[in-house]
Amino acid sequence: MININGKIIVSACLVGYNCKYNGGNNYHPAIAELVKKGDVILVCPEEMGGLPTPRPACEIRGGNGNDVLDGNARVVDINGRDVTAEFTKGSQKILEQALNNEVKTAVLKERSPSCGVNLIYDGTFKGIKKSGMGVLAALLDRHGVKLYSEEDSLP
Repeated sequence: MININGKIIVSACLVGYNCKYNGGNNYHPAIAELVKKGDVILVCPEEMGGLPTPRPACEIRGGNGNDVLDGNARVVDINGRDVTAEFTKGSQKILEQALNNEVKTAVLKERSPSCGVNLIYDGTFKGIKKSGMGVLAALLDRHGVKLYSEEDSLP
């Protein structure tokens, strides 16, 4: 069950903002209702890091979000362009907002290379999923923010 006491961070795509890599969104009715109940900060790490929408699909190659933060993996787009700096920059901006607003909870988009809480794609662009967090999820987790995805139980 998601605890919504205080401000929460929510992936903007989950409430209908067209910030997904392909220009669409991942609208989730229960998350949209959750937003109405709480004090919410809507985020898109990719856009906040300077990437456009739409943009080429991206995946983490060589590990997971923690590995990216530790300099042991990279985020690349489907064309092979390294976009690690943009993913890290956007995640750092969101962390600053979280710390400044005493955010304790985040609801993020599962399987995203930024926001995946439990699953991400494996970096081959073949639709293969693996356990692991995205870059933003790993950064927030390191700072004690409780993470949920849209696939978790909602109030």
